[in-house]
Parts: sequence; C-alpha cells; structure tokens
Amino acid sequence: MQRLIPQIGIVMSSDKDLPRMREAAEFLNGLGIPFEMTALSPYRVPDQVREYGVGAEGAGYEVVIAGSGGTNELACMIASYTNLPVIGIPLREQDDISVSKELAALLSTLETPPGIPVATVGFNDVVNAACLAAQILGVKDRRVRGKLEEYRRVRRDEAHQKAINVQKAAQEIMGNVR
Repeated sequence: MQRLIPQIGIVMSSDKDLPRMREAAEFLNGLGIPFEMTALSPYRVPDQVREYGVGAEGAGYEVVIAGSGGTNELACMIASYTNLPVIGIPLREQDDISVSKELAALLSTLETPPGIPVATVGFNDVVNAACLAAQILGVKDRRVRGKLEEYRRVRRDEAHQKAINVQKAAQEIMGNVR
C-alpha cells in the first residue's frame, strides 16, 4: 500500500483530546486528505513541540491543526516555530463548566503577538477546523476544492429536505386543527 505524504498535521495536548480531535481526522479522511496525528504537551515536552513546529514543513504538512483544553499554548508554540498556517481549537470538556478555563482556552488561542497568527475556530469545533484546513489546501488543489463543493452540496440538500419535512409537518398540524 502506498503511503501518502501527510498534508495536514493534527496535534493535541494529550490522548484525552483524542475523542474530539478524531472528528477532524475523520472529516479529512472523508475528503481523501492525508494527515498525521500526534499528542504533544507544551508543558511536559516543550522541546518536542519545538521540533514539531520546526519540522512541520519538512514533514510535508501544509497546515497544522492544534487543539488543547485549558490554555492553548500548543497552537501558539507551534505557530511560533513555523510559517505554515496553524488553526487552533480551544477544547473544553463536556462536564467542565469552568468559565475561566473556557476563556483561557479561547483567549490564549486568539491573542498572539504580531507575526505569529493562529486561526481560531469555536470551542470544540474540530470539523470547522478541518474544513478550514481543507479550504486552505483548496486554494491550489482543485481536487480538494471539488470535494469541499460536494460536501457543501450534500449539506444544502440535507437542509432543503429538512425544510420540506417541517413544511409537511405544519400542513399535517393545520389539517388536524380544521
């Protein structure tokens, strides 16, 4: 089996982020975009985070998706070591209702120094992060652009069908009222 060079690197702080970050991998896989996925803690293995950022382009990546809960130093650190686009995902745990952790995750991803941008999506919005990464690739790759157009067409068709179902339900209700 031929191994494709990964176009996107997906990185998270630990395996506890895997259930959410897996959705990004599944989205990219569905579009036929090769990726690699790993976990690196910016606090426990900062040297490896540096190596990842410095070596991202050489690994074939064209975009990096980085997700982390609490504060998202991971995305910011990687962005400081590469000129590739980095997309940060502030993650929050389902049962965690700590506003301070949520704000820390969001603001640390948003607030980077000039020249070190991190594109940021909403909390746990891994599918949008993967979609944005695919759109970045699609600037020069017609195949990816076509796959994204098909993905959106399917979503539009689904939305149209839902609207029809709602209209039918309204007609049924009105028919029962009379």
